[in-house]
Amino acid sequence: MAELFLLAEELSCSICLELFKEPVTTPCGHNFCRSCLDETWAVQGKPYRCPQCRAVSPSLPELRKNTVLCAVVDQYLQAELEQAPVADWTPPSPPEVPSPAIQVFCDHCLKAEAVKTCLVCMASFCPEHLRPHLESPAFQDHQLQLPVRNLLKRKCSRHNRLRDLFCPTHGECICHVCLVDHKTCSPVALSQASTDLQKTLRHKLTVMCSHIGGATRALEDVRARQQSLREATNKKMEQVRQEYTEMKILIEASEASATRKLKEEEKRVVNKFDSIYQILLKKKNEIQTLKEEIESNLVKRDEFEFLEKASKLQTVSTKPVYIPRVELDHELIKGVYQGALEVKNQLRQSLAQSQEKKPEEPISSDDSGDRGTQSTNKPSNPGKKSSQEKKTKKHSKLGSPLASSTDIGATAASASSSQTFIFGAPGQSVEMKSSLDDAAKTTTLPSAVTIKTKVLENFLAKTRSELLEYFVKVILDYNTAHYKVALTENYTTASVADAPQMYRPHPQRFMYCSQVLGLHCYKKGIHYWEVELQKNNFCGVGICYGTMDRQGPESRLGRNKASWCVEWFNNKISAWHNNTGKTLPPTKATRVGVLLNCDHGFVIFFAISDKIHMMYKYVVDFTEALYPAFWVFSAGATLSICSPK
Repeated sequence: MAELFLLAEELSCSICLELFKEPVTTPCGHNFCRSCLDETWAVQGKPYRCPQCRAVSPSLPELRKNTVLCAVVDQYLQAELEQAPVADWTPPSPPEVPSPAIQVFCDHCLKAEAVKTCLVCMASFCPEHLRPHLESPAFQDHQLQLPVRNLLKRKCSRHNRLRDLFCPTHGECICHVCLVDHKTCSPVALSQASTDLQKTLRHKLTVMCSHIGGATRALEDVRARQQSLREATNKKMEQVRQEYTEMKILIEASEASATRKLKEEEKRVVNKFDSIYQILLKKKNEIQTLKEEIESNLVKRDEFEFLEKASKLQTVSTKPVYIPRVELDHELIKGVYQGALEVKNQLRQSLAQSQEKKPEEPISSDDSGDRGTQSTNKPSNPGKKSSQEKKTKKHSKLGSPLASSTDIGATAASASSSQTFIFGAPGQSVEMKSSLDDAAKTTTLPSAVTIKTKVLENFLAKTRSELLEYFVKVILDYNTAHYKVALTENYTTASVADAPQMYRPHPQRFMYCSQVLGLHCYKKGIHYWEVELQKNNFCGVGICYGTMDRQGPESRLGRNKASWCVEWFNNKISAWHNNTGKTLPPTKATRVGVLLNCDHGFVIFFAISDKIHMMYKYVVDFTEALYPAFWVFSAGATLSICSPK
């Protein structure tokens, strides 16, 4: 049933993906199997993080069993055993053919089958022992009826009479003598009471079935509204991320231009000093030559030759060395610094205003979020300008969010032009006074591809120390490891085992290829990890979706649409995706760095030795969460997750 399937997802542990077994609740409110959480924290160590929300606990939390969730799981298991869905339920109807009478034995001989029960004697008799009741006048007033089974249970404990009436007021069976105590009640025969109660219970079952159907529809509606809210929130988050990305590029462009201005000024002054140095060096050499000529002439003994030379040398004049004053353009440097300081102050002020300002409207699921659509919609309140109108005003003054990075950067670095930047979230105005306003208006908005390209180029130019700022600790998931993959060193090393490992069956385990995935997935943000290869002749490093096949040849890394990898096969290195490979240049590096940028959609594989260089990159609009993935094939092939050190 669909509702049971949805309920199963909510009652499943996010670590083992099975129904909760002894569920416990973390301090942050998430639920896991006790054994799964204990194993995860044992591998992870301090600080202890929630596997779902990554909330940090400095010490090991005290976990308590969630009894309510245990009860819900038990009820789900009972409901799962039901074959027919609730929608097909109909109240049970009484059997048309009465069930065969249960045999009642004679209370006198305890052997023969009874034919009558005496309501006065409160005993059942067979034909032989019933004769006194039929022949003797002393028993003529004894009431006889068909045999009654469980006579002791139906006998009134107070009056020793058969309870053949039912009191609806007190909800109990009574005898005729008990009628004295039930004068104000309305007792009825047992058969009539049974019929009435069956009718009442059948009606109640029908109402309960209707209530269950209503609750099912309500659950579906809540799930649909929840999903719609998530989609709307994700769309808004993507828009905000886009705005901040544009602002980052603007600031980086301004920084680059300001730095370029300072370097140009430095180069100008250095060139001046170089010229002065060459002139002074030439002057020094001339004076040195003249000094040597005078000294050599003074030692000559021939007076005629001396006088002829001396008359010429005394006319040569020398002047003291003069060093012109060369300095940096302090006004230019001050202007560049002042421009950067104004950008920082205005940015800080704008961020403070955006945090103090309360949102006017909550996020609605029907908000399309499209910029072009918003620009054409009219504001709901004529007295207030919509956030898109303010944003359009910002763009009209700025020219574009990324309007000519060089021009804007040059403007920020110029000492003669005064300008003010105010960056903020959508809905805040941005004012900019600059001498390059007219030039900026002619520029166009950058496309998402341009932004992604700039971000990609930025990461390709980073050093290894800069990449390590995004380092994440990768732990291998034993629930996905193939039986031929041995995991050691606290689940950070994978190698080909000599004998099959005794892993328990799991739906996420690889059954065809000797592969293993990381324990945690990544859907947002920037993440970097490094892998050390030993005997790297048959191994691979990559990423994949959690929905990648676990069986068959299609489950191998790079041989499907859900995985990307770099692979070593003998001495050949190649990149694989969707069963398409590309041969890569050979490298002697034994360490591979993987940079995953989920926000901008690309993954880069780096070869790390004395220097770091790119092996291959994939630019993909990822649609699912991604797991680190590893493949080892030949005996001795070992992959080890590196620490940041």
